Amino acid sequence: RVLAIAQRSVDEYAQYYPDAQQRCTVLPPGINRDRCAGPDAPAVREAFRREWRLQADDRLVLMIGSGFRTKGLDRAIRAVAALPDDWRCRTRFLVIGQDKPDAFLQLADSLGIAGQLQCLSGRDDIPQFLQGADVLMHPAYRENTGTVLLEAAVAGLPVLTTAACGYSTYIRDYDCGVVIDEPFAQSQLDQALVTMLRDD
Repeated sequence: RVLAIAQRSVDEYAQYYPDAQQRCTVLPPGINRDRCAGPDAPAVREAFRREWRLQADDRLVLMIGSGFRTKGLDRAIRAVAALPDDWRCRTRFLVIGQDKPDAFLQLADSLGIAGQLQCLSGRDDIPQFLQGADVLMHPAYRENTGTVLLEAAVAGLPVLTTAACGYSTYIRDYDCGVVIDEPFAQSQLDQALVTMLRDD
């Protein structure tokens, strides 16, 4: 028997071992309880947005994860830059993770959104960000699982991700957001972000 952490792993394994589907069992994911939205979620959201000076009609796009290149930060920056003017000017983009952001900050500057992008190093208050944001964007090039997708889902935060993430199947199956299919097209990510930000 083979224990797998995502169906994606089983599918890849089956390309080389034809009987893999019968031998593999996909384990259910585990999520820290502090990621779940509690009864105080509206108050947590309000306090967070007040602290970060977000107005009622502002939108906050959140991205969490170290390894900015693999996680698709360049794709995310392009999607924010492609927003219509009236949405781009009131959308902030916060990125949390351990990596060197210089090249991505330069990309944001070249696309005219340097003022909207802020990169933060790892933090302990992730649940507040998950409840205070409007969309979690995770357009990874490749991700075996993507636990942050499920952390956002249990916090009540809509997810915009790619099918390259192993846990994207949960987002699709349980209608927790939008999954961009492979092969990836930037235009599809751009349009999905606009649609999600417009949808109250």
